[in-house]
Amino acid sequence: MSESAGKQERGSPRKLTGQVLSHGRNKTIKVVVASITRHSTYGKYRKRRTVCHAHDEQNQAVTGDIVEIQECRPISKTKHWRLLRVLEKSRAGDVTAIGVGD
Repeated sequence: MSESAGKQERGSPRKLTGQVLSHGRNKTIKVVVASITRHSTYGKYRKRRTVCHAHDEQNQAVTGDIVEIQECRPISKTKHWRLLRVLEKSRAGDVTAIGVGD
């Protein structure tokens, strides 16, 4: 039996980019990931949004920041993502609701 026979190859974990919606809890942020999908029957484009809870070990992300998160093992009941890096810091009062309304 070879060494690699017992090991399973894992795919790379998913990475998403979104905006921090809330940073009120300790070491946890809420990230909104917006996407545009095409309706399968009617062909109309729709805005969709997904809210992910992510683990932020150093509490470095604040509301309005653009961040990159990566899928990981379950950390709690709702946290299955980990903060990789802050891509863009928000300016004071520069919070928009991504993918809502319009």
